[in-house]
Amino acid sequence: LKMSSFHTRCHPRPGDLIEIFRSGFQHWALYLGDGYIINVVPPGKAGAAQQDAEGALGWPGSLVSLHGSLGDLLCVDGISSAKSMLSGKAYVRKQLLKEAVGNDRYRVNNKYDSIYTPLPVKDIIRRAEYFVNKEVSYDVLSNNCEHFVTMLRYGEMVSDQATRAVTAIGIATVAAGAFALLGLALGRSRERHH
Repeated sequence: LKMSSFHTRCHPRPGDLIEIFRSGFQHWALYLGDGYIINVVPPGKAGAAQQDAEGALGWPGSLVSLHGSLGDLLCVDGISSAKSMLSGKAYVRKQLLKEAVGNDRYRVNNKYDSIYTPLPVKDIIRRAEYFVNKEVSYDVLSNNCEHFVTMLRYGEMVSDQATRAVTAIGIATVAAGAFALLGLALGRSRERHH
């Protein structure tokens, strides 16, 4: 896949995917314009967006789903990650890019543009705005923060992070199975010799 150039600070355009480099993983957001992004956050990180929704909408409102559930265990941190995983919930938050990035590095990374055609920018922004302050269901492997923003940009849920995690789990499972079979075979061989 074609990777965009790396920037510690940059000037994204509305509809761009923003890759934020956290310790050990990447968080993904979508740039809305005027310094704002939209991203998926766990319940403990919903902050003002959650409080506004609770006050104005009688929270919790209806559970929103985009082709299943939205998860971002790979996209959040520590205790909040566990909360989202256990609760199966996350929130869509609109916030300033600089607030979401904090001291981390980020880059514009529209890496799937060579595979999928981006939707028109006005449609991307309209779709994104619909989800602001909504509660969404949460699943780490089938729908994380990258799935969320790629659905907004392309109309397709894609996540290299989740694919790599599923592959690693598969390899570990096969290796564990192979070692178990090897141990069983060696155990039977020793029994025959005694």
